[in-house]
Amino acid sequence: MDYVSTRGSAPALDFEGVTLAGLASDGGLYVPREWPRFTQDEIAAMAGLPYAELAAKVMQPFVGDSIAPDRLLELTREAYGRFAHAAVTPLVQLDERHWVLELFHGPTLAFKDVALQLLGLLFEEFLSKRDDHITIVGATSGDTGSAAIDAVAGRAKVDIFMLHPFGRVSDVQRRQMTTVLAPNVHNIAIDGSFDDAQAMVKRMFADTAMTGRFAISAVNSINWARLMAQVVYYFASALQLGAPCRKVAFSVPTGNFGDVFAGYVAAKMGLPVERLIVATNVNDIVARAIASGDYSCGTVVPTAAPSMDIQVSSNFERLLFDAGGRDGAALAAQMTGFEASKAMQLTNAQREGAAALFTSARADAGDMSQAMRWAFEAAGQVLDPHTAIGLHAARAAEGLPADVPVVTLATAHPAKFVDAVERATGVRPPLPARVGDLFEREERFDHLPGDYDAVAAYIAERATPRNG
Repeated sequence: MDYVSTRGSAPALDFEGVTLAGLASDGGLYVPREWPRFTQDEIAAMAGLPYAELAAKVMQPFVGDSIAPDRLLELTREAYGRFAHAAVTPLVQLDERHWVLELFHGPTLAFKDVALQLLGLLFEEFLSKRDDHITIVGATSGDTGSAAIDAVAGRAKVDIFMLHPFGRVSDVQRRQMTTVLAPNVHNIAIDGSFDDAQAMVKRMFADTAMTGRFAISAVNSINWARLMAQVVYYFASALQLGAPCRKVAFSVPTGNFGDVFAGYVAAKMGLPVERLIVATNVNDIVARAIASGDYSCGTVVPTAAPSMDIQVSSNFERLLFDAGGRDGAALAAQMTGFEASKAMQLTNAQREGAAALFTSARADAGDMSQAMRWAFEAAGQVLDPHTAIGLHAARAAEGLPADVPVVTLATAHPAKFVDAVERATGVRPPLPARVGDLFEREERFDHLPGDYDAVAAYIAERATPRNG
């Protein structure tokens, strides 16, 4: 299996190469040259497998010769052995049609753990064979940072620098990052939004003064290996609900578009996905793009669902590339124009390709609170704000066949957003015991201006150079 850039001019890489590289050198994102596909019989044979075994089977076509099948299974067993639920990603039924897929049983209580616990092991696996050191630079709107830090804290040959928007993540999200005091962990709070932080990270990958000195890599969902691991739970939940003999729809709280694009990949691999519902809050650029073809930035509005407070969804580029005919040169020109003007119209091919599987829905604060109350009163389930936005979109979906179950992805534990949950339901969810002392731990982070040069200088002073 080899991988090509969405912008067409970066060299093709194997799985090991794309895992360590993160972003392509031409500014694009890596995708497989072609999608592997399972037959119906092969999918049916996966039913009932423990999660780690299912993960190894689903991911092996993407890994190729980079890791032997037996070794990949060892890595998945180690990654998912730290989860607090034996099913890893259990399904919970809300009513006769609606289900919630709980993705928050990992060590940092968010869906990012499902991918990042494995990604940390993959970094270590590949770096153990090389006399080199990598510098992970990432941006987080809340959950990626803590999950990535937990996955690589204390690991040899890895430094991590994580940017978060100062004052725009929840107290729990911030503390899950800033209380990890391992010497290879560096937390940076910047003035500005998540989009500002993400733009700095992308700029650093194109900054030859930095990439020449440091082997810079990514843990955001721009890294293909992370997105690949998220494909697995679509298979896990669909199999439990009758796949491949029954179609399933998914509603996905969406910020950077990686989680819902993993559902698209699952469909490309043969999983019978009826529909992918892209659920956004009032920062609705992706919902607008899917509904009308208008991919134009507005101003980021801070909300009670901070991981969705995004206007530039990096992984959307992967969909535009695949749905639009895989023309890297054309997409490069299109994205260059977008980066300059912050606005573009999708082509007819892109719109039609997206419409074949995707619909979208937008939820405001009232919609979010109402969905939280409904889940609590109707099913006794306490949901976080992001999941509630997904549930609102799922319940508002029209035109689905009556026999198709709808799975909402529960992306974070409600205790990460106690104030919003309490306002909507009257319930103040406690932190699980495994992180119950979070507010007693020492914090450590540095506050920098929203200035690329200041951030680059900070990293250059502290990172380990190539072959260091």
